[in-house]
Amino acid sequence: MRNVDAAGLGIGDDHPPRIMGVLNVSEESPYDPSVYDDPGEAAAYVDEELIGEGADIVDVGLESANKDLDVLSAEQELDRLDTAIETLESTSGDAVWSIETRYHEVADEAISRGFDMVNDICGFADPEMPRVCREHDVAVSKMASPPDLERPGAIEDVDDIYEALSMNGFTDKTILDPAFGGWSAAKTHEDDRETFHRLREFRGYGRPLLVSINRKSFLRTVAGRSTEEALPVSLAATSMAVERGAHVIRTHDVAETRDAALIGAEFARDRYSGRGGDAVTVEELDVTTVREAERHLDRIGAAGATQGSNAVADSAAVRTFELSGLDEAAIGALRAATVGGDATGAAFALGDSNRATVATPHSATDGGDEAAGDDRGLLVGTPAAIDSVREAVSGVSESLDAALADIDRHVN
Repeated sequence: MRNVDAAGLGIGDDHPPRIMGVLNVSEESPYDPSVYDDPGEAAAYVDEELIGEGADIVDVGLESANKDLDVLSAEQELDRLDTAIETLESTSGDAVWSIETRYHEVADEAISRGFDMVNDICGFADPEMPRVCREHDVAVSKMASPPDLERPGAIEDVDDIYEALSMNGFTDKTILDPAFGGWSAAKTHEDDRETFHRLREFRGYGRPLLVSINRKSFLRTVAGRSTEEALPVSLAATSMAVERGAHVIRTHDVAETRDAALIGAEFARDRYSGRGGDAVTVEELDVTTVREAERHLDRIGAAGATQGSNAVADSAAVRTFELSGLDEAAIGALRAATVGGDATGAAFALGDSNRATVATPHSATDGGDEAAGDDRGLLVGTPAAIDSVREAVSGVSESLDAALADIDRHVN
């Protein structure tokens, strides 16, 4: 995983989760507590409510990204930049300052006048944006979007988000944002939930991830909460997002989000990272599905790394299922398929009704007395191996065929 240096702030797997607090200098922005047009009041808010409560980054929005409002031109955004600059110059706290814009002219001017970072909500739809960020050597958050400056985030199929993130390439300091929220009329809450389920997949580019999920409606509707009541669901999702690999959390609720992010980091998967000798480095990837593995294979240019066709990807995730209601014929067939059979990489362990302990995958071959009448067993293997088991035992039992077919559909 590439780590990014944002004006001295490390972002990535080697660093704690970073909190991006939000300040809007746009009167049309929907969340009133973060909206200021007076630089003095804005500076006090930043010092007390953002930096003072633990924000590592202050993200300043010059206009609302509400899809129902007219999009400002670069010139109109530049007219508002003075308020943002005055605010920056009036604060006393220490943080990285990010300018949210879709225009390279605005980014160039903001960085030249003291900003440290860019948050591009149109994901390099302005092809000059990466050039400006490279020339200034600044970090840039790039949100998944169409190649259209007036349609930020409007990717209407979850399967298209990954490719959209690569539009017009990356800089060395690019951070990726998969674009949660109602950016288009066609995007549903279910789309956002699927995106969240697949969050680890977006690590496939090997770059840090930013998520903006604070009080978003796809979370609120799960619990039936209004925006004002939605802080608890945001915090729950924040911990899960960090556990799944997010590095920057954009929020209006800084102190609470910081705590939730730290909990997510504390209980994230413990993955190995180290160096062998003087040259070889090792990083255990956060892979739980075949699709996630395919993304990493594609990143390194592995042969045959297209989706659904790579044996390495098919073997990247091990799944465990408990089957019950097995008759003797089904048990015999599963044993034959997994002990020296065709299903390489799969294991089947039969339960023992005389013991309270849970069977392990090795007990099917250790000569024990597991055939004591229990009708339960554990089937363990990669999706490819489990598919091989399904084929090997086909026709032995109608109910077993149906169960394995369901498993096969689920893991693939």
